[in-house]
Amino acid sequence: MRIIVLGAGVIGVTSAYWLHQAGHDVQVVERREEAGLETSWGNGAIIHVSSVQPWAAPGVPAKVLKWLGKEDAPMLLRPSAVPRMWRWGLGFLRAARPAQYRAGSLANLKLALESAACMAEIREATGVQYDYAGNAVIKLFPDQGSLDVAAAEHLALAPDGLQTEVLSRDECIAREPALGPVVERFAGGLGFPQDEIGDCNKFSQGLAAWLAGQGVRFHYNTTVEDVIRKGGRVAAVRVSGSSGNADMATDAVVVAMASQSVPLLRSVGVAMPIFPVKGLSVTLPRSVWPEGPRVAVMDDARKFVITPLGDRYRIVGSAEVGDTTTTPSPQRIRAVTQGLAQLFPQLADCENFPGAVSWAGLRPMVPDGQPRIGPTRVPGLWTNTGHGHTGWTMAAGSGRRLAALMARNDFAGAA
Repeated sequence: MRIIVLGAGVIGVTSAYWLHQAGHDVQVVERREEAGLETSWGNGAIIHVSSVQPWAAPGVPAKVLKWLGKEDAPMLLRPSAVPRMWRWGLGFLRAARPAQYRAGSLANLKLALESAACMAEIREATGVQYDYAGNAVIKLFPDQGSLDVAAAEHLALAPDGLQTEVLSRDECIAREPALGPVVERFAGGLGFPQDEIGDCNKFSQGLAAWLAGQGVRFHYNTTVEDVIRKGGRVAAVRVSGSSGNADMATDAVVVAMASQSVPLLRSVGVAMPIFPVKGLSVTLPRSVWPEGPRVAVMDDARKFVITPLGDRYRIVGSAEVGDTTTTPSPQRIRAVTQGLAQLFPQLADCENFPGAVSWAGLRPMVPDGQPRIGPTRVPGLWTNTGHGHTGWTMAAGSGRRLAALMARNDFAGAA
Protein backbone atom coordinates (compact mmCIF):
# COMPACT_ATOMS: atom_id res chain seq x y z
CA MET A 1 0.00 0.00 0.00
CA ARG A 2 1.06 3.61 -0.61
CA ILE A 3 1.30 5.61 2.61
CA ILE A 4 2.31 9.23 3.14
CA VAL A 5 3.51 10.26 6.59
CA LEU A 6 3.17 13.97 7.34
CA GLY A 7 5.96 15.16 9.62
CA ALA A 8 9.56 13.99 10.06
CA GLY A 9 9.93 14.48 13.77
CA VAL A 10 10.66 11.42 15.87
CA ILE A 11 7.01 10.29 15.74
CA GLY A 12 6.81 10.59 11.96
CA VAL A 13 10.16 8.91 11.34
CA THR A 14 9.41 5.95 13.62
CA SER A 15 5.98 5.61 12.00
CA ALA A 16 7.70 5.48 8.61
CA TYR A 17 10.13 2.86 9.93
CA TRP A 18 7.48 0.38 11.07
CA LEU A 19 5.29 0.96 8.00
CA HIS A 20 8.31 0.34 5.79
CA GLN A 21 9.13 -2.79 7.78
CA ALA A 22 5.59 -3.99 7.10
CA GLY A 23 6.29 -3.78 3.37
CA HIS A 24 4.48 -0.59 2.42
CA ASP A 25 5.54 2.08 -0.08
CA VAL A 26 6.23 4.99 2.28
CA GLN A 27 6.86 8.67 1.65
CA VAL A 28 7.45 11.36 4.29
CA VAL A 29 6.61 15.04 3.87
CA GLU A 30 8.43 17.56 6.09
CA ARG A 31 8.27 21.35 5.96
CA ARG A 32 11.80 21.80 7.36
CA GLU A 33 15.08 21.07 5.60
CA GLU A 34 15.88 17.97 7.69
CA ALA A 35 14.23 15.53 10.05
CA GLY A 36 13.85 16.27 13.77
CA LEU A 37 14.30 20.04 13.68
CA GLU A 38 11.25 21.15 15.65
CA THR A 39 9.86 19.59 18.87
CA SER A 40 12.30 16.68 18.49
CA TRP A 41 15.38 18.92 18.49
CA GLY A 42 15.99 20.07 22.04
CA ASN A 43 14.01 17.94 24.48
CA GLY A 44 15.33 16.57 27.77
CA ALA A 45 16.99 13.63 25.96
CA ILE A 46 15.60 11.01 28.36
CA ILE A 47 13.42 8.08 27.38
CA HIS A 48 11.39 8.24 30.58
CA VAL A 49 9.70 4.88 31.12
CA SER A 50 9.50 5.99 34.76
CA SER A 51 7.83 9.36 34.10
CA VAL A 52 4.97 8.86 31.67
CA GLN A 53 2.16 9.74 34.05
CA PRO A 54 -0.25 12.31 32.58
CA TRP A 55 0.27 15.87 33.73
CA ALA A 56 -3.42 15.86 34.63
CA ALA A 57 -2.89 14.39 38.11
CA PRO A 58 -4.86 14.88 41.33
CA GLY A 59 -3.84 18.21 42.84
CA VAL A 60 -2.16 19.58 39.72
CA PRO A 61 -5.04 21.87 38.61
CA ALA A 62 -4.83 23.69 41.94
CA LYS A 63 -1.07 24.06 41.57
CA VAL A 64 -1.42 25.45 38.06
CA LEU A 65 -3.88 28.07 39.29
CA LYS A 66 -1.48 28.99 42.11
CA TRP A 67 1.29 29.44 39.53
CA LEU A 68 -0.93 31.51 37.19
CA GLY A 69 1.19 34.19 35.54
CA LYS A 70 4.32 33.51 37.63
CA GLU A 71 7.41 33.60 35.40
CA ASP A 72 9.42 31.32 37.69
CA ALA A 73 6.71 28.64 38.00
CA PRO A 74 7.63 25.15 36.75
CA MET A 75 4.31 25.10 34.85
CA LEU A 76 3.31 28.61 33.81
CA LEU A 77 -0.25 29.27 32.63
CA ARG A 78 -0.52 32.69 31.05
CA PRO A 79 -3.88 34.36 31.81
CA SER A 80 -4.29 35.30 28.14
CA ALA A 81 -4.47 31.60 27.25
CA VAL A 82 -7.42 30.76 29.50
CA PRO A 83 -10.24 31.93 27.15
CA ARG A 84 -8.73 29.92 24.28
CA MET A 85 -8.43 26.68 26.16
CA TRP A 86 -11.50 26.41 28.38
CA ARG A 87 -12.75 23.26 26.66
CA TRP A 88 -9.27 21.70 26.87
CA GLY A 89 -9.12 22.78 30.51
CA LEU A 90 -12.36 21.00 31.34
CA GLY A 91 -10.91 17.83 29.84
CA PHE A 92 -7.79 18.33 31.97
CA LEU A 93 -9.91 18.62 35.11
CA ARG A 94 -11.80 15.41 34.29
CA ALA A 95 -8.56 13.56 33.58
CA ALA A 96 -7.09 14.68 36.92
CA ARG A 97 -9.59 12.61 38.91
CA PRO A 98 -7.84 9.69 40.69
CA ALA A 99 -9.41 6.85 38.71
CA GLN A 100 -8.79 8.53 35.35
CA TYR A 101 -5.24 9.46 36.32
CA ARG A 102 -4.39 5.90 37.36
CA ALA A 103 -5.88 4.42 34.18
CA GLY A 104 -3.94 6.91 32.07
CA SER A 105 -0.71 6.21 33.94
CA LEU A 106 -1.02 2.46 33.42
CA ALA A 107 -1.87 2.85 29.72
CA ASN A 108 1.12 5.13 29.20
CA LEU A 109 3.44 2.82 31.11
CA LYS A 110 2.40 -0.09 28.93
CA LEU A 111 3.15 1.89 25.77
CA ALA A 112 6.45 3.17 27.18
CA LEU A 113 7.62 -0.37 27.96
CA GLU A 114 6.64 -1.48 24.46
CA SER A 115 8.51 1.49 23.06
CA ALA A 116 11.72 0.71 24.95
CA ALA A 117 11.69 -2.78 23.43
CA CYS A 118 11.04 -1.30 20.00
CA MET A 119 13.98 1.10 20.39
CA ALA A 120 16.26 -1.83 21.10
CA GLU A 121 15.04 -3.49 17.90
CA ILE A 122 15.65 -0.35 15.87
CA ARG A 123 19.17 0.07 17.25
CA GLU A 124 19.96 -3.54 16.40
CA ALA A 125 18.48 -3.37 12.90
CA THR A 126 19.83 0.02 11.81
CA GLY A 127 22.93 0.80 13.84
CA VAL A 128 21.75 4.40 14.29
CA GLN A 129 24.04 6.32 16.68
CA TYR A 130 22.45 8.92 18.96
CA ASP A 131 24.53 9.16 22.16
CA TYR A 132 22.56 6.32 23.72
CA ALA A 133 23.13 5.08 27.26
CA GLY A 134 20.98 2.75 29.33
CA ASN A 135 20.24 2.78 33.09
CA ALA A 136 21.59 6.32 33.28
CA VAL A 137 19.02 8.35 35.23
CA ILE A 138 18.85 9.39 38.91
CA LYS A 139 16.04 11.43 40.45
CA LEU A 140 16.99 13.34 43.62
CA PHE A 141 14.74 14.34 46.51
CA PRO A 142 15.38 17.07 49.09
CA ASP A 143 14.14 15.16 52.16
CA GLN A 144 13.28 11.66 53.29
CA GLY A 145 9.55 12.33 53.30
CA SER A 146 9.35 13.30 49.64
CA LEU A 147 11.62 10.39 48.71
CA ASP A 148 9.41 7.94 50.60
CA VAL A 149 6.24 9.21 48.90
CA ALA A 150 7.79 9.01 45.42
CA ALA A 151 9.31 5.59 46.10
CA ALA A 152 5.95 4.20 47.20
CA GLU A 153 4.24 5.56 44.08
CA HIS A 154 6.81 4.07 41.73
CA LEU A 155 7.20 0.75 43.57
CA ALA A 156 3.42 0.29 43.38
CA LEU A 157 3.85 0.02 39.61
CA ALA A 158 6.23 -2.95 39.87
CA PRO A 159 3.44 -5.47 39.08
CA ASP A 160 2.83 -3.48 35.89
CA GLY A 161 6.45 -3.75 34.81
CA LEU A 162 8.20 -0.64 36.18
CA GLN A 163 11.60 -1.20 37.80
CA THR A 164 12.62 1.23 40.55
CA GLU A 165 15.67 1.37 42.81
CA VAL A 166 15.60 3.35 46.06
CA LEU A 167 19.04 4.90 46.53
CA SER A 168 20.69 6.29 49.64
CA ARG A 169 22.86 9.38 49.44
CA ASP A 170 25.97 7.23 49.25
CA GLU A 171 24.47 5.08 46.52
CA CYS A 172 23.57 8.19 44.52
CA ILE A 173 27.14 9.45 44.81
CA ALA A 174 28.58 6.06 43.86
CA ARG A 175 26.48 6.19 40.69
CA GLU A 176 27.16 9.88 40.06
CA PRO A 177 30.37 11.22 41.66
CA ALA A 178 29.53 14.83 40.71
CA LEU A 179 26.97 14.71 43.54
CA GLY A 180 29.66 14.20 46.18
CA PRO A 181 30.42 17.89 46.81
CA VAL A 182 26.70 18.70 47.22
CA VAL A 183 25.67 15.72 49.34
CA GLU A 184 23.95 17.91 51.93
CA ARG A 185 21.51 19.20 49.30
CA PHE A 186 19.56 15.96 48.84
CA ALA A 187 18.36 13.10 51.00
CA GLY A 188 18.53 10.28 48.46
CA GLY A 189 17.14 9.33 45.12
CA LEU A 190 15.49 6.86 42.81
CA GLY A 191 17.12 4.94 40.00
CA PHE A 192 15.23 3.63 36.99
CA PRO A 193 16.98 0.79 35.15
CA GLN A 194 14.59 1.00 32.19
CA ASP A 195 15.19 4.70 31.53
CA GLU A 196 17.60 5.62 28.74
CA ILE A 197 19.26 8.76 27.48
CA GLY A 198 19.90 9.77 23.90
CA ASP A 199 19.71 12.64 21.44
CA CYS A 200 16.26 12.66 19.83
CA ASN A 201 17.40 14.91 16.99
CA LYS A 202 20.36 12.65 16.15
CA PHE A 203 18.12 9.61 16.27
CA SER A 204 15.49 11.17 14.02
CA GLN A 205 18.03 12.26 11.44
CA GLY A 206 19.95 8.99 11.60
CA LEU A 207 16.83 6.87 11.19
CA ALA A 208 15.60 9.09 8.35
CA ALA A 209 18.92 8.65 6.54
CA TRP A 210 18.77 4.88 7.05
CA LEU A 211 15.20 4.77 5.71
CA ALA A 212 16.15 6.86 2.70
CA GLY A 213 18.82 4.28 1.96
CA GLN A 214 16.12 1.60 2.09
CA GLY A 215 13.95 3.39 -0.48
CA VAL A 216 11.68 5.53 1.70
CA ARG A 217 11.29 8.91 -0.01
CA PHE A 218 11.62 12.07 2.09
CA HIS A 219 10.30 15.36 0.75
CA TYR A 220 11.95 18.16 2.74
CA ASN A 221 11.16 21.88 2.48
CA THR A 222 7.68 20.77 1.49
CA THR A 223 4.45 22.08 3.02
CA VAL A 224 1.15 20.21 3.21
CA GLU A 225 -1.63 22.32 1.71
CA ASP A 226 -4.57 19.91 1.70
CA VAL A 227 -5.70 16.32 2.01
CA ILE A 228 -7.68 15.41 -1.07
CA ARG A 229 -10.57 12.96 -0.89
CA LYS A 230 -12.42 11.06 -3.58
CA GLY A 231 -15.63 9.28 -2.72
CA GLY A 232 -15.11 10.37 0.88
CA ARG A 233 -11.78 8.57 1.14
CA VAL A 234 -8.23 9.93 1.20
CA ALA A 235 -6.80 9.91 -2.31
CA ALA A 236 -3.88 12.36 -2.33
CA VAL A 237 -1.96 15.02 -0.45
CA ARG A 238 -1.52 18.45 -2.03
CA VAL A 239 1.89 19.91 -1.23
CA SER A 240 3.90 22.99 -2.13
CA GLY A 241 7.63 23.46 -2.25
CA SER A 242 10.49 24.75 -4.32
CA SER A 243 9.13 22.86 -7.34
CA GLY A 244 5.63 24.32 -6.99
CA ASN A 245 2.38 22.59 -6.12
CA ALA A 246 1.82 18.88 -6.61
CA ASP A 247 -0.73 16.20 -5.73
CA MET A 248 0.84 13.08 -4.26
CA ALA A 249 -1.45 10.08 -4.75
CA THR A 250 -1.77 7.73 -1.80
CA ASP A 251 -3.90 5.03 -0.19
CA ALA A 252 -3.48 6.37 3.35
CA VAL A 253 -2.13 9.38 5.21
CA VAL A 254 -0.61 9.49 8.69
CA VAL A 255 -0.68 12.89 10.40
CA ALA A 256 2.34 13.14 12.74
CA MET A 257 2.79 16.89 12.82
CA ALA A 258 2.66 17.53 16.60
CA SER A 259 0.77 20.77 17.29
CA GLN A 260 0.55 21.53 13.58
CA SER A 261 -1.72 18.49 13.25
CA VAL A 262 -4.64 20.52 14.58
CA PRO A 263 -5.32 22.96 11.70
CA LEU A 264 -4.76 20.31 9.04
CA LEU A 265 -7.16 17.88 10.70
CA ARG A 266 -9.69 20.65 11.29
CA SER A 267 -9.68 21.40 7.54
CA VAL A 268 -11.07 17.92 6.87
CA GLY A 269 -13.56 17.96 9.72
CA VAL A 270 -11.54 16.12 12.36
CA ALA A 271 -11.24 17.71 15.81
CA MET A 272 -8.05 17.06 17.74
CA PRO A 273 -7.83 18.30 21.38
CA ILE A 274 -4.19 19.37 21.26
CA PHE A 275 -2.93 22.52 22.94
CA PRO A 276 0.73 23.51 22.43
CA VAL A 277 2.76 23.67 25.65
CA LYS A 278 6.08 25.43 25.33
CA GLY A 279 9.18 23.71 26.63
CA LEU A 280 12.66 25.19 26.97
CA SER A 281 16.18 23.81 27.06
CA VAL A 282 19.78 24.94 27.20
CA THR A 283 22.48 22.88 25.49
CA LEU A 284 26.07 23.36 26.69
CA PRO A 285 29.45 22.07 25.53
CA ARG A 286 30.58 19.43 27.99
CA SER A 287 33.95 21.18 28.07
CA VAL A 288 32.48 23.81 30.41
CA TRP A 289 32.48 21.17 33.18
CA PRO A 290 34.38 18.04 32.10
CA GLU A 291 34.01 16.41 35.52
CA GLY A 292 30.24 17.03 35.59
CA PRO A 293 27.44 14.43 35.59
CA ARG A 294 27.93 11.15 33.74
CA VAL A 295 24.26 10.21 34.12
CA ALA A 296 21.10 12.27 33.83
CA VAL A 297 20.22 13.98 37.12
CA MET A 298 16.62 14.95 37.79
CA ASP A 299 15.89 17.17 40.77
CA ASP A 300 12.40 16.83 42.21
CA ALA A 301 12.54 19.99 44.31
CA ARG A 302 14.28 22.33 41.92
CA LYS A 303 12.42 21.06 38.85
CA PHE A 304 15.26 20.61 36.37
CA VAL A 305 17.02 17.81 34.52
CA ILE A 306 20.62 17.81 33.31
CA THR A 307 21.52 15.10 30.81
CA PRO A 308 24.99 14.31 29.43
CA LEU A 309 24.85 13.75 25.66
CA GLY A 310 28.18 12.87 24.11
CA ASP A 311 30.12 16.15 24.11
CA ARG A 312 27.15 18.20 25.42
CA TYR A 313 24.86 18.71 28.39
CA ARG A 314 21.12 19.27 27.93
CA ILE A 315 19.24 21.17 30.65
CA VAL A 316 15.43 21.32 30.78
CA GLY A 317 12.73 22.07 33.32
CA SER A 318 9.92 24.28 32.09
CA ALA A 319 6.37 24.18 30.77
CA GLU A 320 4.53 27.26 29.56
CA VAL A 321 0.94 27.47 28.35
CA GLY A 322 -0.07 30.49 26.32
CA ASP A 323 3.03 31.43 24.34
CA THR A 324 2.99 29.53 21.06
CA THR A 325 6.18 31.04 19.65
CA THR A 326 9.41 29.07 19.53
CA THR A 327 11.51 31.96 20.83
CA PRO A 328 13.03 31.09 24.23
CA SER A 329 11.95 33.46 26.98
CA PRO A 330 15.05 34.75 28.85
CA GLN A 331 13.04 34.89 32.09
CA ARG A 332 11.91 31.28 31.75
CA ILE A 333 15.41 30.11 30.79
CA ARG A 334 16.73 31.94 33.84
CA ALA A 335 14.21 30.22 36.12
CA VAL A 336 15.46 26.81 34.95
CA THR A 337 19.16 27.61 35.22
CA GLN A 338 18.77 29.21 38.66
CA GLY A 339 17.28 25.94 39.92
CA LEU A 340 20.20 24.07 38.35
CA ALA A 341 22.73 26.36 40.02
CA GLN A 342 21.22 25.66 43.44
CA LEU A 343 22.51 22.10 43.11
CA PHE A 344 25.48 22.64 40.80
CA PRO A 345 26.94 26.14 41.40
CA GLN A 346 29.50 25.52 38.64
CA LEU A 347 26.68 26.08 36.14
CA ALA A 348 25.39 29.40 37.46
CA ASP A 349 24.49 31.66 34.50
CA CYS A 350 25.23 28.75 32.16
CA GLU A 351 22.83 30.10 29.54
CA ASN A 352 25.46 32.80 28.90
CA PHE A 353 28.44 30.43 28.64
CA PRO A 354 30.32 30.37 25.30
CA GLY A 355 28.67 27.83 23.02
CA ALA A 356 25.41 27.68 25.00
CA VAL A 357 22.29 27.24 22.84
CA SER A 358 18.87 28.16 24.22
CA TRP A 359 15.90 26.52 22.52
CA ALA A 360 12.12 26.34 22.71
CA GLY A 361 9.67 23.82 21.26
CA LEU A 362 5.95 23.16 21.43
CA ARG A 363 4.79 19.93 23.03
CA PRO A 364 1.48 18.68 21.56
CA MET A 365 -0.51 18.16 24.78
CA VAL A 366 -3.91 16.48 24.99
CA PRO A 367 -5.94 16.92 28.20
CA ASP A 368 -5.73 13.31 29.39
CA GLY A 369 -2.12 12.72 28.37
CA GLN A 370 -3.06 9.83 26.05
CA PRO A 371 -1.52 10.08 22.56
CA ARG A 372 -3.93 9.81 19.65
CA ILE A 373 -2.82 6.80 17.62
CA GLY A 374 -5.30 5.39 15.14
CA PRO A 375 -7.90 6.05 12.46
CA THR A 376 -10.04 9.16 12.13
CA ARG A 377 -13.58 9.51 10.85
CA VAL A 378 -12.15 10.09 7.35
CA PRO A 379 -11.36 6.73 5.70
CA GLY A 380 -7.66 6.44 5.01
CA LEU A 381 -6.68 9.27 7.38
CA TRP A 382 -4.73 8.27 10.51
CA THR A 383 -3.08 10.11 13.37
CA ASN A 384 -0.01 9.55 15.51
CA THR A 385 0.16 12.72 17.58
CA GLY A 386 -0.67 14.30 20.94
CA HIS A 387 2.24 12.77 22.87
CA GLY A 388 3.00 15.90 24.88
CA HIS A 389 6.05 15.37 27.10
CA THR A 390 6.29 11.65 26.21
CA GLY A 391 7.07 11.84 22.48
CA TRP A 392 10.68 10.68 22.71
CA THR A 393 9.74 8.02 25.25
CA MET A 394 6.84 6.59 23.25
CA ALA A 395 7.92 7.22 19.66
CA ALA A 396 9.15 3.78 18.68
CA GLY A 397 6.23 1.96 20.28
CA SER A 398 3.69 4.40 18.88
CA GLY A 399 4.98 3.78 15.37
CA ARG A 400 4.70 0.04 15.77
CA ARG A 401 1.20 0.31 17.26
CA LEU A 402 0.13 2.48 14.35
CA ALA A 403 1.46 0.02 11.78
CA ALA A 404 -0.31 -2.86 13.53
CA LEU A 405 -3.61 -0.96 13.68
CA MET A 406 -3.39 -0.05 10.02
CA ALA A 407 -2.73 -3.67 9.08
CA ARG A 408 -5.70 -4.92 11.12
CA ASN A 409 -8.08 -2.28 9.84
CA ASP A 410 -6.98 -2.49 6.22
CA PHE A 411 -6.71 1.33 6.11
CA ALA A 412 -10.41 1.88 6.84
CA GLY A 413 -11.51 4.99 8.70
CA ALA A 414 -13.05 4.98 12.15
CA ALA A 415 -16.72 4.33 12.53
